[in-house]
Amino acid sequence: MNSSLHDKLIAAARNTPPDDRVPYAFEKRIMAQLAGQTAADPWGLWSRGLSRAAIYCVIFMLILSASSFFVPSVNQDSLSQAVDQTLFAAIDNTPDNPAN
Repeated sequence: MNSSLHDKLIAAARNTPPDDRVPYAFEKRIMAQLAGQTAADPWGLWSRGLSRAAIYCVIFMLILSASSFFVPSVNQDSLSQAVDQTLFAAIDNTPDNPAN
């Protein structure tokens, strides 16, 4: 800021009488809040965001686990049978249509 402009602003502020609507010790409370503030910690912001994301991921995982446990499956084959069918489908040499 230009020093002459700064000086003019300070002089204008000092010439202005205090307003009665301003609460008692308002400027001291504002200055105390400004002095108490610290610089933003980028690692703190990242850790706070990641911890919140982890909580939501765990909640989503629990919902999916509960839904897979309680909702009946359409396919009645077990997982091992499904894996066997998938793996042996490539080497299955029997014709699809036995009439051919």
